[in-house]
Amino acid sequence: MLDSTYQSRERKNAPLTSIEREFILLTQKGLPIVSRPYDHLAEKLKLSVAEILAMSEDLLERGVIRRIAAVPNHYRAGYTFNGMTVWDVQDDVVKEYGALIGRLPFVSHCYQRPRCLPEWNYNLFAMIHGKNEQQISEYRTQIKQLLKDVLQTSEHKSNDMLTSSKILKKTGLRLQANKD
Repeated sequence: MLDSTYQSRERKNAPLTSIEREFILLTQKGLPIVSRPYDHLAEKLKLSVAEILAMSEDLLERGVIRRIAAVPNHYRAGYTFNGMTVWDVQDDVVKEYGALIGRLPFVSHCYQRPRCLPEWNYNLFAMIHGKNEQQISEYRTQIKQLLKDVLQTSEHKSNDMLTSSKILKKTGLRLQANKD
């Protein structure tokens, strides 16, 4: 049985309540495509719109959800070429340069990962999207220009680009409904 009111959780790592779990199950594939999605969710969960909004804010603050945003399908928008660029950047500046690269309009996500030496010397990853192979190559060159002073020089390559050949899965983590 779902809670009838929403109470904000105090601790960041507090476990999900049944109402929070139900909210996530209802929204994890996107907000409902109706004229008033928060009203729709409030009706489904037997809460007020104010409680739905408070729960959304609380889940964001606790880090349970990262954001509420429209996510366009870049393939349908004509951006059919992707490349995960990987870079061997000096460790003391990787966060600074990662933030710069992450703000580029053609980068969808950028993150730091540990190196796995000696096989994998890259520590900065940036996913780029373009309309053709030449465009993503030009974007990679732009990133390389930004990083020119901080790329590691060693016996390894300083960067590479992994390109997609087929989409096998395109979703984030999904909660499963309880089978009570």
